[in-house]
Amino acid sequence: MPHSFGYRSRTRHLFQQSFRAKGPVHLSKYLTTYKLGALVDVKVNPSIHRGLPHKVYQGRTGLVWNVTKRAVGVQLNKKVGNRIIQKRIHVRIEHVQPSRCREDHLKRVTKNEEIKAAATKGAAKVPLKRIPGQPKPGKFAHAKRAEIETVVPMRFEILA
Repeated sequence: MPHSFGYRSRTRHLFQQSFRAKGPVHLSKYLTTYKLGALVDVKVNPSIHRGLPHKVYQGRTGLVWNVTKRAVGVQLNKKVGNRIIQKRIHVRIEHVQPSRCREDHLKRVTKNEEIKAAATKGAAKVPLKRIPGQPKPGKFAHAKRAEIETVVPMRFEILA
């Protein structure tokens, strides 16, 4: 049981860079623009020690509420006991990335709009709701030969 309670305690594997992702920070990280209300993921870069968020916020998705020169203010949810508190923290831009959590939703919305437009031309009602995977229809496995061979175990006999 560890007895050190520092800011980065117990983060050996949590803050570890992934395979082939080590090295200096790319310029595209600094050139990314963040706007108010954008969704971002907190992903700590352990090689940059300044503006490092606490390990509790690693992997969380939050809303940008403030943009400064080198950092962004992110509003996140934190579970404390049995309640969820909204926290506002400032994190340097090396430790955040644009979130991809709404991509699937936005794709589905545009696809549904296209389906609706096509349905109005044909005057046919089209269901747009997502339905869970349905059971597959049954089918027969046809053998190559016509006869069906029944296999039974051999009768047990005691040989004396």
